[in-house]
Amino acid sequence: QFGISQKRGAKEKNHPLYKPYSNAIIAKEPTSLEEEIKEIRRSEFEMSDIFYFARRGVESIMDDEVTKRFSAEELESWNLLTRSNNNFQYISLRLTVLWGLGVLIRYGFLLPLRVTLAFTGVGLLVFLTSLVGLLPNGRMKGFLSEKVHLMCYRICVRALTAIITYHDSENKPKNGGICVANHTSPIDVIILASDGCYAMVGQIHGGLMGVIQRSMVKACPHVWFERSEVKDRHLVAKRLSDHVQDKSKLPILIFPEGTCINNTSVMMFKKGSFEIGATVYPVAIKYDPRFGDAFWNSSKFGMVNYLLRMMSSWAIVCSVWYLPPMSREEGEDAVQFANRVKAAIARQGGLVDLLWDGGLKRAKVKDTFKEEQQKLYSKMLVGTQEDRSRS
Repeated sequence: QFGISQKRGAKEKNHPLYKPYSNAIIAKEPTSLEEEIKEIRRSEFEMSDIFYFARRGVESIMDDEVTKRFSAEELESWNLLTRSNNNFQYISLRLTVLWGLGVLIRYGFLLPLRVTLAFTGVGLLVFLTSLVGLLPNGRMKGFLSEKVHLMCYRICVRALTAIITYHDSENKPKNGGICVANHTSPIDVIILASDGCYAMVGQIHGGLMGVIQRSMVKACPHVWFERSEVKDRHLVAKRLSDHVQDKSKLPILIFPEGTCINNTSVMMFKKGSFEIGATVYPVAIKYDPRFGDAFWNSSKFGMVNYLLRMMSSWAIVCSVWYLPPMSREEGEDAVQFANRVKAAIARQGGLVDLLWDGGLKRAKVKDTFKEEQQKLYSKMLVGTQEDRSRS
């Protein structure tokens, strides 16, 4: 698991806010606020209570389990790629020669070939889906649309020299369902779509992306939203619900994290796609960073720069696991269902299961998190006073 070991097994209905792992800088004990405070005080309030919060603060600063999920995973050894060794220093003549040969092969041979394949795949996708879109709706149009999408996506996968291993294909998503997966990179889409067809969900864009979206929707019913519609949760839910109720339409592909994580963990799933009531098909995607890091740090690299770096890597190696379909259980709300699906994906992919929102990539921690700790501590004090008054 590339030097990362995880501890899992917490129940979804009673998740602790922190999940420890053994090789952290600071050994963090999986104890609760009540347990630790009771150990350091014996009356209703003591100044020593401050030590608990101070220690937790220092631990978070020294080993922040959230922020490090938004930067490239550290490798144990250099893989002769510049991106994994930005602070390169001269080590030996042999290693320098190997790195130089690698640059020549990657940029002189592999990159031009991959760029050619990428333009070929995208060009064929736009042209052929536009042609298929001219046909009347029916079985022939659906058949040709599926073949065109698979062919074009597989050409795009070749442009990345992606080596993909698919596991448990009998659990592949079926029509009328929702496929949810952990999100590391924009190429997650073509990694999955090269093994089966999906209905994409997203916002309508301009430029080249807009041309691709308009041509794709002619051949297959994808779900595109205008910018003004994206924030309307009820409208989005209705569009998705209408799609999954039609069993003739392809399964919807959704990444509930809402942002790219560096493939060491799975962060909070947004509950929207779990409120619809459709069958959910979980998929776990795990990349091998030794040959090329697929993680997209969108705050550091633009899309074009990122794709060029991907195409100049050695290869993109990953494993995809199709998990058994899951449905919402009786008495289970959308949040609990989302946490159960997320835990299954993390367990299968060997990823750390975190409850933090991926939105922290660009936003500050909500005040509600601080208020929860304050309320919990105040309840402990009030409870202590009540116990003393009764005695």
